[in-house]
Amino acid sequence: MCGIVGYIGEQQATAIILEGLKKLEYRGYDSAGIATLSNNESATRRSQGKLVNLENILRDEPLSGTIGIGHTRWATHGRPSEINAHPHKAGPIIVVHNGIIENYLQLKELLKKSGHVFKSETDTEVIAHLIEEALKVEPVFEKAVRTSLAQLRGAYAVCLLNEKDPGCLIAAKLGSPMVVGLGQEEFFVASDIPPILAYTREMVFMEDGEMVVFRDGAALFSTIAGAVLDKKARHIDWSPMMAEKGGYRHFMLKEIHEQPRAVRDTIAGRLLEAEGDVYLEDLQFSDRQLAAVKRIVIIACGTSWHAALVGKFYIEGLCRIPVEVDIASEFRYRNPVVDDSTLAIVISQSGETADTLAALREAKSRGAMNIAICNVVDSSIARESSGVIYTHAGPEIGVASTKAFVTQLTALYLFTIRLGRANCSIDIARGQRMIAALKKVPGLLEEALKLNEYTEKVAKKYMNARDFLYLGRGKNFPIALEGALKLKEISYIHAEGYPAGEMKHGPIALIDEDVPVVVLVPKGSTYEKTVSNMEEVIARSGRVIAICSAGDEEIHGRVETAIEIPHLDEDLDPLLLSVPLQLLAYHIAVLKGTDVDQPRNLAKSVTVE
Repeated sequence: MCGIVGYIGEQQATAIILEGLKKLEYRGYDSAGIATLSNNESATRRSQGKLVNLENILRDEPLSGTIGIGHTRWATHGRPSEINAHPHKAGPIIVVHNGIIENYLQLKELLKKSGHVFKSETDTEVIAHLIEEALKVEPVFEKAVRTSLAQLRGAYAVCLLNEKDPGCLIAAKLGSPMVVGLGQEEFFVASDIPPILAYTREMVFMEDGEMVVFRDGAALFSTIAGAVLDKKARHIDWSPMMAEKGGYRHFMLKEIHEQPRAVRDTIAGRLLEAEGDVYLEDLQFSDRQLAAVKRIVIIACGTSWHAALVGKFYIEGLCRIPVEVDIASEFRYRNPVVDDSTLAIVISQSGETADTLAALREAKSRGAMNIAICNVVDSSIARESSGVIYTHAGPEIGVASTKAFVTQLTALYLFTIRLGRANCSIDIARGQRMIAALKKVPGLLEEALKLNEYTEKVAKKYMNARDFLYLGRGKNFPIALEGALKLKEISYIHAEGYPAGEMKHGPIALIDEDVPVVVLVPKGSTYEKTVSNMEEVIARSGRVIAICSAGDEEIHGRVETAIEIPHLDEDLDPLLLSVPLQLLAYHIAVLKGTDVDQPRNLAKSVTVE
């Protein structure tokens, strides 16, 4: 998830683009860059790190020109560095890109054979080289762009310049956001509304498979295939703060709604459907090495620890390898038993969590194989691990983790397939079924997000409770823990998660008519047992909020409140169950007036022990 800004008009482009990038820095802050055209020549300034570094460079080495493109990067392919920063250039073509090109390695190899030399580690640079190559056959810029984009697989939003066609700016999108601002004889392009809002309120929201060519004071919209489109502008009256949050009241709500996109990006380019396998580009371990693993220990903190607990169910259930889950802050103080037949998996959204980094070093010192599941490319944990599975959630601003959590679950599911195929515990047919189910998850998450308004009504009903219990069985028990944690983090209501079967061994004493009990009861192998536990709550006057499978009328007739989620496959229910629990916590917190995005006493990344 990166930020793009483009400008063409009569004003100097650099200042407009730089201010726009500042409003998009929440989308990425690993590196940044700007390119402009002036007198048929391009000039580029790039820097690693936050935008202030680029700003300092521009102060010493300013850019001129009334047409330009800029980018603030969240690294996916290639570590954060100046050489990997956008814009990228090949011949006369300059490009900035948001998204993931799934077939970039194949295209890169073909282009190398044609004599192209690559300077970066990114998938983006392929786009510039591809268009440069196309111009040799079709010298018309727009046509070369169409030909090149047709060869890309994956997701992209791109802005393109051509030194040989200096009065033209082209933008196109497929699977990544892009909005066009219509000014007075000037045009703006961006990944989101905030960079444009200061200049115009007339916006055109581009759809997948669309392209726009800005030339001679006009904007021509078309499909990438070439069919002309009549796009209508929409007037936006958001405040600047609303615009930064995409119109959502809080970053947390925005990030909850970004989960379908985040899961799509995490699986993009990794599914080998015909083989029933997955490709994990930075894993670094062969089938032989993975097959030699006799034991796994997963180490994490907080929300990531809850993801690890689900991972235990995945790996033990499908790969038949024993898994131990450790809280990172405890791992290295208990003289852990690990050796060279043990695989240590560390999970951290930021890749900088001090306890998790220390646990990784402890496992390595004892000879364990190790990999990280991480959201931040080239973070400390990613650098020190032997292999990495990057989640592609994009920057997460809200302190309470949402989209990072579901992408961690997705990464663990992907790893389970890869491990199972390597040690032959998952055959091709089983792998194909798992992949087919996983591909449906983003669409079903979108369905689950339609619960937002209903969940707000539920929140009003229970917002004054002082205590909550969350119950689940099997792989849904960690989701009960996560649901309780979300409520505690942002609403400051006491909440506890328990295995549903453990309730009668103590927690049942807490239940009365004042305690809401959230029961996770989707259809599956533990359904009947969980229903029995739910009945025990009802018999003691507990107020049950059941999260159940769509169409489960039996549950509706038994409980005070039912929230239905789409049902797919019980292995993937944890991802779908997460949505209503996040929304319930969010709406209760809003109703209670707490600071949702920055709850008291908490920090986004815990970099001290």
